[in-house]
Amino acid sequence: MDRTTETFSRYATSLRYGDLSPSAVKEAKRHIIDSLGCAMGGATSEPAAIARRLAPAWAGAPSARLLGDGRATTPEAAAFANTAMIRFLDANDTYISRGSGHPSDMLGAILAAAELAGASGTDFLLATVLGYEVFGALADRVSLRERGWDQGVFVAPASAAGAGRLLGLSVREMADAIALAVTANVATRQTRAGELAMWKGCATAAAAKAGLFAAQLASGGMTGPTEAFEGRHGLCEQVTGPFELGTLGGAGRPFAIVRTNFKFFAAEYHAQAPLAVVLALRNKVRAEEIETLDVQIYAMAHSEIASEPAKWDPQTRETADHSLPYMLAVALVDGRITPASFEPKRYLDPTLRPLMNRIRVAENPELTRRFPGELPSQIDVTTRSGQRYTERAEFPKGHAENPMTDADVEAKFRDLSEDVLGRIPAAGALEALWRLDEVSRIGAVVDLFTFKR
Repeated sequence: MDRTTETFSRYATSLRYGDLSPSAVKEAKRHIIDSLGCAMGGATSEPAAIARRLAPAWAGAPSARLLGDGRATTPEAAAFANTAMIRFLDANDTYISRGSGHPSDMLGAILAAAELAGASGTDFLLATVLGYEVFGALADRVSLRERGWDQGVFVAPASAAGAGRLLGLSVREMADAIALAVTANVATRQTRAGELAMWKGCATAAAAKAGLFAAQLASGGMTGPTEAFEGRHGLCEQVTGPFELGTLGGAGRPFAIVRTNFKFFAAEYHAQAPLAVVLALRNKVRAEEIETLDVQIYAMAHSEIASEPAKWDPQTRETADHSLPYMLAVALVDGRITPASFEPKRYLDPTLRPLMNRIRVAENPELTRRFPGELPSQIDVTTRSGQRYTERAEFPKGHAENPMTDADVEAKFRDLSEDVLGRIPAAGALEALWRLDEVSRIGAVVDLFTFKR
């Protein structure tokens, strides 16, 4: 196997729960709570309903269950549907480095593998930290976006590693699983360009499903390419360019999950700081008084959520939650951003368009230079009477440098889950997740995430 595959496979099979730092365990619990809250918030969405409807009924082994309705299905179908639920609101976590993406997208696959394997809570926590580590190691070295590839390139091998650990793969089998996931799952970034479709929230669900399936194949004896990363026509040559992995977490070195950021608002990550800024400005000026609203942002944020005409007239939910002009306008008018902000009746509201058209967004080279060490933004408002107001932010709430508290994480979980679970069951699920390291069978946790009837 090539060096990258060997590094990942040996690390994935040798890491032990006792190697995890207390901060890594704590953050794993917080990210699982956040992600499963997001899943409940996205449970009734159309993409999730489609995924559950297409998941076959499955009475035999092996199987895993669908979050929400609790029905047994194939592990791959559960991985896809459950990740689609986690991803729908675009409220789940984000890793920002040279590359970026949503490592919690793999949790649908890791949860399915844990249930398939009859794993314990500590097994699930270990696999979660491991998956985040593989994702982070790739994102630290590779910028997919500029090359036109999507984050599934990170999610697939990370899912394979996490799932493979739960399935008890050997070093050789783990190498095969990672190689299969890497070679077969290179996704283009058309997923997130222009007007966005339902697939924006499902592309990494497909990658997570593929990573789990790669681990299952490897456990059954399927061999993979021996030089998936560094060989002729491998990932480095075709997709990423050459890179060398940094040092992985453990033995006193921090884990990637500790560096992974939460979203305070249910919106695209690069909009988090501008939304906080504009809500602060709202205390000083009313929306109808604004003549112009000028946003300065770093290049990646500008390109992602403010560089295309579709972002000034969103026609789909997925475009709206990637439209900085829309999100700023609705936050100014409504005083908040919630999942309801992205319902059709809100993003199609013609009364918001005049305000959106007074919003100008530009890249500031100095702010670009400070990214990704900082995520800076500045908003300057000029009123019709000529008054000027300025607000700035460097780190949004939820960033590792401006963290959400446990109380914040719990409040977000309750806000997203109580409508589908009920208040008391949601509280019970939250308590169980904080005590994951005491759970002997992960299926007992899945039991708690069933819609109220």
